[in-house]
Amino acid sequence: MARISWTSQALDDLQAIGDFIARDAPTFAQVFVDKAFETVERLENFPRSGRIVPEINQENIREIIWGSYRIVYLLTGYEVSILTVFHASRLLKASDLQTNVGQ
Repeated sequence: MARISWTSQALDDLQAIGDFIARDAPTFAQVFVDKAFETVERLENFPRSGRIVPEINQENIREIIWGSYRIVYLLTGYEVSILTVFHASRLLKASDLQTNVGQ
């Protein structure tokens, strides 16, 4: 069973998305944030269930596509670190992550 942790960047990203949604729909914003945490829970039992991030193309950098968002994580043994959450219309650059991925 993998252990899941969230980086400060990922938590900040999720907070910013929630704040943006809350401007128009405060109740939905809380539901959105709660569902994001629930979506990631599957990684405890299935840490490789996310696809490899195409822009990075490294086995240990994966993502879950959730609605219009991408939840990117680093898999290291039995550790899953959620790195960032962002809109799926954007491309990810290694420099967007708080890790030395792709360097």
